[in-house]
Amino acid sequence: MVNGRLRALLAASPEPLAHGKEAIIGIGACRPAVSFGNEFMPSPASDAVQSALRTLEIGSNGIAAVATALKGPLGSPFAEAVALIRQASGRVIVTGIGKSGHIARKIAATLASTGTPAFFVHTAEASHGDLGMITPDDVIVALSWSGEQPEMKNLVNYSARFAIPMIAITSNAASSLGQAARIVLELPKAREACPHNLAPTTSTLMQAAIGDALAIALLESRGFTALQFANFHPGGKLGAMLKHTSDLMRSGDQVPLKPLGTTMSDALVEMTAKGLGCVLIVDGRGQLAGIITDGDLRRQMRPDLVNLLVDEVMTKNPRTIGRDSLASEAVEILNSAKITTLIVTDANKPVGVLHMHDLLRAGVA
Repeated sequence: MVNGRLRALLAASPEPLAHGKEAIIGIGACRPAVSFGNEFMPSPASDAVQSALRTLEIGSNGIAAVATALKGPLGSPFAEAVALIRQASGRVIVTGIGKSGHIARKIAATLASTGTPAFFVHTAEASHGDLGMITPDDVIVALSWSGEQPEMKNLVNYSARFAIPMIAITSNAASSLGQAARIVLELPKAREACPHNLAPTTSTLMQAAIGDALAIALLESRGFTALQFANFHPGGKLGAMLKHTSDLMRSGDQVPLKPLGTTMSDALVEMTAKGLGCVLIVDGRGQLAGIITDGDLRRQMRPDLVNLLVDEVMTKNPRTIGRDSLASEAVEILNSAKITTLIVTDANKPVGVLHMHDLLRAGVA
């Protein structure tokens, strides 16, 4: 027997349905279903996806509310918070407890990696000696959605006692935390994605978003560069992408090099000995004149090839990159030009060769 839910689906279907089980199963465009004998039940996978979509929609609404607030009443205190942190001679102390504490830890890590010295202090542990980590030169950023966490009291008192400026990130500016803070970043109240409106989901997403916004605003105000970021992030795939070409290139005797006027027979010996599939050609001043690659050999294949001069075979004006450029830039050039070898130069003199294999070994490409 067809259950009530299926009847509703049939009634809502815009297409006339044929008779039979196959026709009923074919209404998946309305809602995927599975068959149990003569009964059809909603797919558990479909329910999970619908739940995920609801969560993401509610979360995106929360982010949109923060963006709207920044265009209005939140904009001025946000700018003040950025200025306060910029002027501080100490560090940013990010604090919180519970889910807000987890977000606070993430915000501190993002600030520290983007040029704003910061670290996390757990709100509860602060009352057991960790207040000693905080100095009058610092700025405290305290996260509490309600602004009424009792564990925050001692830290708030410490801030007031030693005149340590505090920025509160909360949804209640009238709370005890909001009243004690010098600057309040009041986030709009929003429904949690949890069906009971209890588990912190939308609220933590909004806290993380305003934290990221602070970090990037500070990064841009400092003129923080990718090279500076590399100093703080030497590990992993990101660290590899931020290495300099000089860190990865073949240099010295590893570079296949021949002057203009060299015969192709000598150039082929050099190319074979160095094993990079190319030979660089320089003029009398050591300036780069061209390159001969395996591809050039195939294009110029003829009986008297070995008797020709490199001047007649080489590709002029080959692709180059500076020794202080990032490895990520080298990957972009190699991919866009569809080549495997890049010449590293300094004042148009070749100082190294960067091969795609070098980038692969380093985990860049």
